[in-house]
Amino acid sequence: MKPIIEIQALTKQYADGYLALDDVSVQINAGEIIALLGPNGAGKTTLISIICGLTTITSGSVGIAGFDVVRDYRKARSIIGLVPQELTLEPFETVLGTVNLSRGLFGKKQDKAHIESTLRQLSLWDRRNTQIRELSGGTKRRVLIAKALSHDPKILFLDEPTAGVDVDMRRDTWTVIKDLKRRGVTIVLTTHYIEEAEEIADRVAVINSGKIILIEEKNELMKRLGTKQLRIELERPISEIPESLRGFDVQFENGGARLVYRYDANRKQNDVHSVLEILTAEHIAIKDVQTYQSSLEDIFVSLVAEGRSS
Repeated sequence: MKPIIEIQALTKQYADGYLALDDVSVQINAGEIIALLGPNGAGKTTLISIICGLTTITSGSVGIAGFDVVRDYRKARSIIGLVPQELTLEPFETVLGTVNLSRGLFGKKQDKAHIESTLRQLSLWDRRNTQIRELSGGTKRRVLIAKALSHDPKILFLDEPTAGVDVDMRRDTWTVIKDLKRRGVTIVLTTHYIEEAEEIADRVAVINSGKIILIEEKNELMKRLGTKQLRIELERPISEIPESLRGFDVQFENGGARLVYRYDANRKQNDVHSVLEILTAEHIAIKDVQTYQSSLEDIFVSLVAEGRSS
């Protein structure tokens, strides 16, 4: 399957010498949701701005459905919807007027049915005649999504789509994003909420200091880099780890009142049973046992930390 977005050796360097993107190459397939993760200043927004034609390229190329974003700017931009971080809306315009205007700016004929469907999907139809200034921050963000979808784009960029919204609205937004995927829309999102990527993304790309340091299927990534912990609460603290446990990755916590055994959950032989048997043989009384699976956030933090130290 031919990628809908092809980025080759993309570099962005500003006049003051700051290197925002450094030889980035990424391919994004039609109909997938890809989460772009990275710390502040990593290059996420710069990358999206270049793909959407809002920032110039220093070197390299970006293709959108076969259209070069520089040579074929209008054709490339016509199939892209962008939801920026900033709540940039005309305060005295109505919701309906704002979305209709956005469609018109793309040269699209009026389509009342499409606009109504979009507003209903985003729970905005009942607010269609409300002025933007009267809306909450979370509702304004949904208006931005409606504006981005007004011209029926094939690709939707969401730059921190749930920033500043409550938990219920965040989950409602996730539902909308999943519905868009089912309709065949390709979605690229940046987010600081790692659970958001864990919930809805098909693939995860991690960017740091202007470089893509990883891009992988989410499930494969969590399987490959994920670890598990066995947390063993003891009846009484111990002063040292028994000699018989020295061959295992067992560490002290909570002043010796807890032992933590880290292991690869994908290995057939993970030695959990052996660790518990050894504790019993050593007459170390166990109060409680819990397991903990590393999350995508744990993996992300580890990858960024490794990138900073390398």
